[in-house]
Amino acid sequence: MCGFAATVIEWHKSNGRHDLPWQRHPSPYRVWVSEIMLQQTRVTTVIPYFLRFMERFPDVAALAAADIDQVLHLWTGLGYYARARNLHKAAQCIVERHQGRIPDNPEELQQLSGIGRSTAGAILALAHGRPAPILDGNVKRVLARCFAIAGFPGHGKTAAALWAKAESLVPGREVAAYTQGMMDLGATVCTRSLPACGQCPLSPRCLARIQGEVDRYPGKKPGRVLPVRQTVMHILQDESGRVLLEKRPPTGIWGSLYSLPEALPEFCVADESPIRLPLIRHSFTHFHLDISPLRYDVRPRHDAVADSDRWLWYSIADPAEVGLAAPASKLLASQSRQAGTIMTRMVQCRKYGKELPGLPAPPYPGEKGQQIFQTVSQQAWREWLAQQTMLINEKQLSLASAADREYLTGQMEKFLDNQDFDRAAGYVPPE
Repeated sequence: MCGFAATVIEWHKSNGRHDLPWQRHPSPYRVWVSEIMLQQTRVTTVIPYFLRFMERFPDVAALAAADIDQVLHLWTGLGYYARARNLHKAAQCIVERHQGRIPDNPEELQQLSGIGRSTAGAILALAHGRPAPILDGNVKRVLARCFAIAGFPGHGKTAAALWAKAESLVPGREVAAYTQGMMDLGATVCTRSLPACGQCPLSPRCLARIQGEVDRYPGKKPGRVLPVRQTVMHILQDESGRVLLEKRPPTGIWGSLYSLPEALPEFCVADESPIRLPLIRHSFTHFHLDISPLRYDVRPRHDAVADSDRWLWYSIADPAEVGLAAPASKLLASQSRQAGTIMTRMVQCRKYGKELPGLPAPPYPGEKGQQIFQTVSQQAWREWLAQQTMLINEKQLSLASAADREYLTGQMEKFLDNQDFDRAAGYVPPE
């Protein structure tokens, strides 16, 4: 074993991470899923996703048998959804061609969708303890600095040099500790900015530090101005508050995810002109996408039928387990928050009457919204909001919680009917 590997292993024993969820019972399946999730994503972000994923799909057979919508649903918010699609496809291949057993040699591993040389090396090293190099972003940074390997790691010549160095350093024993140690060094010590060189066990041999050029390595990706594209997304909401979603094609951006339609479908009729919501920007690797959201109240046409495999009426209050494109998820969340705010304004004037001016516009579409509009006074609205705000603060409630919203709705009804309600400590009834 070379001195470099021995130093990393010794450091990892006392300073490395040993309690990550995938390190407990590090089976090939758990290591594989964690490595895919960790691509382009921080450990702290991955942990809750990994735990939920393992709970739903504890082994490769469960993942292979799952519907892709279930897989994408659990991936929603993690980004880079091609990873989830490849993971699902690879699981099905493992079941069909490898009798449910994840291959244990690099050639067969790299034939599976989404598994490259580094991921294959991690599975072999961490799950089987077999000598195999890895080269994720953290390891690239450690090697580039320690051995002053210049150039952007994404370029062929630089990548080849990094792979050659990584392969030459892999020890013949304690491979898992070495591999995890290299990843931990890059993640916690040899960080992209403000590296803690004084805490690094490789500092005495690090050429970048010795030369005073730590910031030079690894080389930066050549910069370029990303083009900007525009689109419109339609938030089509029916009388029950459901929003229409469209399933994207399996290839292209947001493949197989549900998103808001970019064109009005023929089977819906808009009741009125749309409400323009603030523009949002979603950035991809190669371009920015500026999205103009338009909100409509709609009703279905009786002479048209929607394709059930393509369209989904999505309930914000009781969401279906499907994968959502990031902008759709963001816009739906804003609609959910708006619904929670509107709920607090649904104060009928049994207590105050309608002498004062009421709400400026119906808070809901359809008959329900009209009824509220016709019976709510601004005075009653303000009075309930004062009581509700105190309740929220005292009981630490959240309008994002369905249970808390239900509780507040019940309290609102009691408040309006002059029944006993959970009076906030600071609430003073009007004279």
